[in-house]
Amino acid sequence: MNTGASWLGPIEAESRVLAMQTKLNQWAAADPGRRFDDLYNLVYDPAFLVTAWRRVRGNKGARTAGVDGVAPRSIGSGTKALLAGLREALKARRFVPQRVREKTIPKAGNKVRSLGIPTTADRIVQASLKLVLEPVFEADFKPCSYGFRPKRRAKDAIAEIHNLASPTRNYHWVFEADIKACFDEIDHTGLMERVRHRIADKRILSLVKAFLKAGVLCEDNTSRETITGTPQGGILSPLLANIALSVLDEHFTRRWDSLGPAWTRSKRRRAGVPVMRLVRYADDFVVLVHGTQQDAEALWDEVTAVLAPIGLRLSEEKTRVCHVDEGFDFLGWRIQRRNRRGQHGRKAIYTYPSKKALASIIGKVRKLTRRACHRTLAALLRRLNPVLRGWCNYFRHGVSSRTFNYVDHFAFWRVVGWLRKRHLGLNMYTLVRRFLPGWTIREGG
Repeated sequence: MNTGASWLGPIEAESRVLAMQTKLNQWAAADPGRRFDDLYNLVYDPAFLVTAWRRVRGNKGARTAGVDGVAPRSIGSGTKALLAGLREALKARRFVPQRVREKTIPKAGNKVRSLGIPTTADRIVQASLKLVLEPVFEADFKPCSYGFRPKRRAKDAIAEIHNLASPTRNYHWVFEADIKACFDEIDHTGLMERVRHRIADKRILSLVKAFLKAGVLCEDNTSRETITGTPQGGILSPLLANIALSVLDEHFTRRWDSLGPAWTRSKRRRAGVPVMRLVRYADDFVVLVHGTQQDAEALWDEVTAVLAPIGLRLSEEKTRVCHVDEGFDFLGWRIQRRNRRGQHGRKAIYTYPSKKALASIIGKVRKLTRRACHRTLAALLRRLNPVLRGWCNYFRHGVSSRTFNYVDHFAFWRVVGWLRKRHLGLNMYTLVRRFLPGWTIREGG
C-alpha cells in the first residue's frame, strides 16, 4: 500500500483498507507460522487513519471525552489537522498514549464496573492498530469463539449450544464458567508473548505495550499504574482479550482433534471417553460435556491450569457444574432441556430470557416512567420505544412470547400510571379518550 498517498474519502479509504485486510488474512491463513515484520507503516497510512476516524466518530462513545476533555463528536473542521498530526507523530515514532479516564458504572449485585475512556487521539490510533492486527489474528482464532469478532454474534453462540445440548447430541453436563475480573487481571507478559507469535514488528509491539502501560486517571483525580489488564472500554481491548483467551480455544480444540475422525470419536464415546465442546463469547464461556458429572467437575482444575499463564482465574462464586435439564444462564438467555409442549415423553432445548435479563428491562422501564423524567408523553415514548424495541429484537429468536406479553403489560400500565400522575385533574375516562384511543398509547404520531 502506498503510504505516501493523499487523504482519501471515507468510501475509497474503506475499500483500500478492506483490500489490505483481505491480503493480510490470506497470508496469515496460508502460513500459520508466519510472523509479520513490516506492519507499522499501515498504522499511519492515510486510508487506515481515515477509516479509524470514521469508526471512532460513529461510535456511541463518541460523545464522551477522555483526560484531554475533547469528545470525538465535538471535532468539526479540525479533523484533517488532527489526522495529519497523528500521522506525523506515528511516522516519527513520537506518539505516546495518554492515561485513560476511569468511569465506574453500576453492575448487578450492587457492584460497579470500571471503564477506561481513552483520549480522541488514542482512540484513533487504537482503531487503526486494530484494523491492522485483527485480520492477522482472525486467521488463528477458533470457530468456538464468538465475541467481538467480525460477522459473529451472541445468537450464533446460543444456536451452537442449542445444537450441542439437543437430545440427539447428548451433551448433558455443562461447566458454566465465569472469569474473575478478566479485563483487569490479564498478565501483560503472557499477552505480549502471544502477540509475538504472529507479530515480529518491534514498532507494533512497542505501541501495543504502550497502550497497556498508559495508566489510569481515577475519578478522585489520582493516577494509577496499569501493571496488569487492558482497559475495558478501549477499542483495542476486546481484540487483546480474545488473543489472551484463545488459550482456552486452542486447548479444547486440541482435545477434540486428539479423538480422531468421526468414526473414532463415536467409538471412544461409547467406550466412556468424555467428549467436550467449548462455546466462548469474550470472557463468558461454557463447556458442554458428553460424559459424566465427574468429567465435568474435573474441568475446574483443568481450566484453572490453562488460564494461569495469562494471569486469569475462575470465579468460585459464579462457576458451577449443572445438568442441562436443570438449566443455566448464558448471554442473557436461560437454556434448559424440558418436555416438549404437547408431546409427552419427548424433550427439547428451550431458550428464553433469563430472570436477570427480565429484571434489567423492567428496571429500565421503571426508571424511564418516573413522574419527573419527561415533560410530555411524546418525549417519554421517544425514550421508551428504542429500549423496548432493542431488548425484544435481541430475544425474539427464543421462546419469548410469554415474557414479551409480561413486559408489554408492565410497560403499558407504567405509562398509564405516569399519565395519571402528570394529569391529576383528569379522570380515567378523559385520559383514555385523550391519550389512549383504542387503548393504544400515542401522542403526536
